[in-house]
Amino acid sequence: MFGDCIRAGTGHIVTDSNKLKIEREKITDFESLRNICPSKALQVAGERKSVSQIISEIEKDIPFYEMSGGGVTLSGGEAFSQDPDLMELVIELKKRKIHISVETSLHLPWETIEKYHDLIDVFLPDLKHTDNEKFARYTGGNAVLVLNNFMKLDRTGKPFIVRVPVIPHFNFSEQELCSIIDFAAGLQNAHEINFIPFHSMAKEKYAMLGKEYMFENHRNIEKTELSRYIEYAGEKGITAKILN
Repeated sequence: MFGDCIRAGTGHIVTDSNKLKIEREKITDFESLRNICPSKALQVAGERKSVSQIISEIEKDIPFYEMSGGGVTLSGGEAFSQDPDLMELVIELKKRKIHISVETSLHLPWETIEKYHDLIDVFLPDLKHTDNEKFARYTGGNAVLVLNNFMKLDRTGKPFIVRVPVIPHFNFSEQELCSIIDFAAGLQNAHEINFIPFHSMAKEKYAMLGKEYMFENHRNIEKTELSRYIEYAGEKGITAKILN
């Protein structure tokens, strides 16, 4: 069992209790593993592409962008962590007058983000929490950095839409969500706030990666449970939506 995977893994893929154990951080040649397993027990996600290859794919959809008013959304992971290659891609998109949105955690040095604010049409930043201690405990990050970057982004005058992943036992309480809404409503250029209800679809992905899923036993959040926060945001003067 798993013979092809183990041979291709050059010592970094072994079996443990009839399961694959993969030392991912030690594997350097992922392409050699892409099609090695006929049963798909081992899969390589994603592809390496040059900026020119990405642009070639995007150009196929330019007629659709022109008809719909749409464009390209840069996502991730953290899109800005791909700098400076990302800058090369963004410049090529601007040459073609393609609308650009970017999803970002804003958990980066402001100097990185600042380089892009004249090039990105719409920012879609995450606002996960306003409490630094809880943010650090769940994400390992720094909420103060994120909040400061929100305020710096706001001062640029660039329009943006605040994204809030609503997660049980993390930020799904009246106090926490209202604090997030209050912060967003205090920003001059936050044109909208979007709530993204938690679902458990990531469970299988974590299992495939051999990682513990912190929210494995948490229930999904229903859209109806967020309706009062839509109303509260409206009272605070900010448009709110619930995304699928």
